[in-house]
Parts: sequence; C-alpha cells; structure tokens
Amino acid sequence: MTTAALNADRSDHDATAADAVTDELLNVLVRDHDATSRPTFERLWDYYRNELDFGQSVAHRPYTTAQEQGLPHRLTRRPGEAVGMMDVGGGRREVVIENDIAWRIHTLVDFMFGKGVTVESLADDRDTAGLIERAIGAVFDANGGVRFFADMALLGSVYGFVDVLLRVDQLHVQPTVTTSDSGFGDRSAARAPSNTPDAERVIRAADRFVLETVEAPRAIPVLNPADYRRLEAYVLNYTQQLNRVARDSFLSRLVDGSGQPRGRLATCDVTEVWTDRAIRVQRDGQWAVDVPNVLGRLPVVHIQNLPQPFFYEGLSEVEPLMPLQDELNTRLSDRANRVTFQSFKMYLGKGIEDFLERPVGPGQMWTTDNLEASIAEFGGDGDNPSETAHINEIREALDKTSTVTPVAAGLLRGKVGNLTSEAALRVVLMGLLARTEKKRLTYGRGLEQVCELILHALDVTGVLPTRPADRRVRLHWPSPLPENQSQRLRDAQMKLEVGVPRRRVLAELGYAHQDTD
Repeated sequence: MTTAALNADRSDHDATAADAVTDELLNVLVRDHDATSRPTFERLWDYYRNELDFGQSVAHRPYTTAQEQGLPHRLTRRPGEAVGMMDVGGGRREVVIENDIAWRIHTLVDFMFGKGVTVESLADDRDTAGLIERAIGAVFDANGGVRFFADMALLGSVYGFVDVLLRVDQLHVQPTVTTSDSGFGDRSAARAPSNTPDAERVIRAADRFVLETVEAPRAIPVLNPADYRRLEAYVLNYTQQLNRVARDSFLSRLVDGSGQPRGRLATCDVTEVWTDRAIRVQRDGQWAVDVPNVLGRLPVVHIQNLPQPFFYEGLSEVEPLMPLQDELNTRLSDRANRVTFQSFKMYLGKGIEDFLERPVGPGQMWTTDNLEASIAEFGGDGDNPSETAHINEIREALDKTSTVTPVAAGLLRGKVGNLTSEAALRVVLMGLLARTEKKRLTYGRGLEQVCELILHALDVTGVLPTRPADRRVRLHWPSPLPENQSQRLRDAQMKLEVGVPRRRVLAELGYAHQDTD
C-alpha cells in the first residue's frame, strides 16, 4: 500500500473513530467506570478530605471520619460485635485520626501556584502579542484566576491527573466566515492595538468561554487503541442536582411505612459525549442535546500530575501516603488507649473494710485489725520509647514519600539560625523544590495547550482571529521561596544590560504586557 493510501486510510479511520461512541459502547464505558475507576478515585479523595460523617455516630462523639476505614477491626468494632470467633463486649475503643495528607497536598499546591504565573505571547507583532495576553488573561480571570490554577493543581495532586474542558457559549458566538482556503477570516482585529475598542470586545467575550476542571470520578476518556496519548472522544458521567422538588411515589411511601408524602431534591443522571464533530448530552438515559462542535476539535487538555508512562492517569500524591497514614492513625489510636488506661493511678486494697466506699485522697486514713492488710498502687503513664520512635519513623516516612517536610509548612523546631540564608533553605527543601520543578514541566505544558485552545476558540468564533504561529506562549514561574525584591530588581537590571529583551524581563518579574504600556 502506498504512503498516500496509508494516509487516506488513517484519515478515514480518524474521521469515523470520533463518532464511534455507540449507545452500546457508552453503556459499557459507564458501567466499567462505575465499577472500577470511580471507587478508586473516590477513595483517594476521601483520604485527602477526611470528611466528617454525622450520619454514623459513636459513643464518645457524634461523627466518624473517612480515614477510619483504614483502621484495624480491633479499633473500629461496635460494642458486642464479634471479633474472630469470640463475641467481645464493652465499648468502642478510642480512635485518633491525624490527617497528615491534606496539609502536604496544600503545601504542594501553594508552592506550585501560590504566587500565580505570567503568560507571555510569542507572537511576532507586539500589538498582536499584547492583545493575545489580554485575551488569555481575561479568560483566566473570568474562570477564577489564581483559584482556577489552584483547583487544577489540587485535583491533579489527589487523582494523579486533571482534565481542562473548554465550553463555548454557542448561543452567543458564531464561527468565523472564512475568506480563504487557509480557514481564517479577517485578521484586522489581531493587528489592532490593545487600547482600541476591539480589545474591550475581546475582554467582554471572555465570559462566554468556560474553563472547567474535570475531576477524575466524572471523566471517562476514550483513547485511541494504537496510542494511549490520543483522545478519540471524551465522556462525562455525573449526577446533576435540579432546582425542583421530587415527590416520593405511593409505592415508596408504603414500603417506608410512613404513608406521608415527603419531598426531596430532584436529581438527574447526565452523560455528555464530546467529539471533534458534535456534543451529545443524555439525561436519565434519553438523548436530550445533539449539537455540532463549533471548534472542530476535541476541547480537552489532559494534564498528568507526575508522568506515568503507558497510562492515561498520572501519579497521585495521595496514593503512596495512604498506607503510611493508616499506620500512623493506628499507632496514635493505640497510644491514646494506652494513655487513657495508664494516665490515672489505681489502688488494690486487701483486708480493709469499706475500701470501695471510702475515697482515696490526701489525709485519708484507714484502720484495720488485719495484719495482712495492704494497699498496692499501680498504673500511671510510663515512658514508652519504642512507641514514640515508631511514630516518629512513620512521620519521617511520610516526609520522604511526599517530599513535604514540616519546615515547608512553617513549623520550625530549634536551630532556626541555620535557615537564615536562601542557600540553606534550598538545601532543606531540596526534595520539595525538585518535585515542584518537575510538576511545573507537566502543568506548564498543559497550560500552554490550554492557552492555544483558548486562542483557537477565539479565532473560530470570530472574537480574536489569529494565526497558528501567533498562538505560542511562554510561561514565567515565580520562585516558590521568599525573595528579596531589591535583589530581584538588581538581577533584572543586569539582564537588561546583557541584552535580554525587556518584555521577557518584565514578564519574569510578573508584569503583564498591558501593565507596561
């Protein structure tokens, strides 16, 4: 077969593959996702969030926590519940949960996007570059700004990946009417200076472009069989809450036994199928929406948290910490039970009448004619070095696995003077800084693709026509460590003296193009 025939065959395959999500395949994808992937992702979120469940109370508190599911049965059993072959009475043992995962995830997010990120357009024309930067900034600001970046990093850290879906308000924007075979329309708007009314029109149109961070439990990617890095279609499956009340049926009231009508908030099962040609929406099993995709491409950007070869999902920050978190909670609970048992002194009285009725306290005296009488004291909390060492070793393992130490969260224990220099601080935080740089590569590449997708959508909808060569951007990340502003300005001045472009130096300082006009 010739090269032309191969290309034609591949083109035909790609054209039909995008529309190959049949109803039967869709049902299988949703069923398998609900059975395997969704429970795994929900467990990751539960361990990060450690949400309180007030529907399940215990004897000493009105709630349980999500991380209690990882504790051994001897700690979580109910009173009178069988343990092995024996029915053990008594109350539930004390449980201690210390969430050492959440603050580490938050620290990673703060190091990634705590100071924001600056987008620099690489368009050749300066006015076009300024308009592009304003347009991208307006779309990001309309979708939360720094909060959007933080949400993206948080979901990626928990689930191992995050997908960014671009939704275009197709009721208010129309595709560009092309005037040439290149597929582009009038370019006058792209050449307009940033202070013209066209710039304001672009900013006003930013609200029509919604950047949605898709969490893993809702996402069902349909991958190319020959290349796991290519998406053929994208499916969203979730339950949508409706703003209306649904009444229970007569049969459900009979089963419940109340006989009284009760209102509940209505919900709807929604399945969205996105391809490069169309957007189809299914509600409660019935197709409700089928509209063309005006962008002509799948508007999804996939970002792995940390690279994992041959898998769509990246590496999660939570998953390797879960066994260590279970071990830490188990040992803390054992120590709490030991301290509870030994923290007060107990007395064994022999041969003393009314010993139980007379309190033990200062100045209290007993008299007896029994020469064999005695009072023995036992209990009291004693030191347990092996237990303390084991708990400290678990915490150190959590530090090594996550690369996030208490110092990164602002907890200093002695020898504060050793961290007075930036070099010393970098050595202490070397693992965290290295992981942050690695994640900035994956998230940075993803954000560049998001910017290119935004500019493509602005071009197709006629808001801001651009050429593909004008859609390249460069990201400038600030240092995650505290910086001396005076030193930064001196470094910037030296860069200007050696010939570094002024636009790039200002972008590195965090100044957008419109701030420098």
